[in-house]
Amino acid sequence: FATMTPSFPPGVESIMLIPKKTRQEIYTALFKDGVMVAKKDFNAPKHSELDVPNLMVIKAMQSLKSRGYVHEQFAWRHFYWSLTNEGIEYIRDYLHLPAEVVPATLKRAARPEGAAPRAPAGREGGFRGGDRGDRDSYRREGGAGRGFGGEKKVGPGGDYKPEYRGGAGRGRPAPQ
Repeated sequence: FATMTPSFPPGVESIMLIPKKTRQEIYTALFKDGVMVAKKDFNAPKHSELDVPNLMVIKAMQSLKSRGYVHEQFAWRHFYWSLTNEGIEYIRDYLHLPAEVVPATLKRAARPEGAAPRAPAGREGGFRGGDRGDRDSYRREGGAGRGFGGEKKVGPGGDYKPEYRGGAGRGRPAPQ
């Protein structure tokens, strides 16, 4: 008997078959948010947000990463993927979506009705501007002492005279 062993491309140990319905569910969630997160737990029965096995999410995203459609970041036992521009086009074609539909990461945040525009920081009336009360007077009183007394003396006293005596134990001995 000759045993049948599957022949995979070089460098590939196995290929995971993901059902089309599952792949569509993963791609839909990825396209909707523009990002995907999965815990590095290959034995988890299902993904934390989707009703599909966690391993299939990781492998589908790994496939997209190898083709340059997502950017992967790994930290604290979690994978983080974000769509690239090429990935947006690919998934839009795969899911047959119109060009007007974009991921949530590319949408501008809508301002609430009646919200006043914020003033830039550092100007009057802004968060850091306006009436500071007695803070400015506190900083300006009494010179460099930050408000604690008058003139502040900084540095060593007048009788301090440093003396250099050689390498302090390194190299040749000090002269006697």
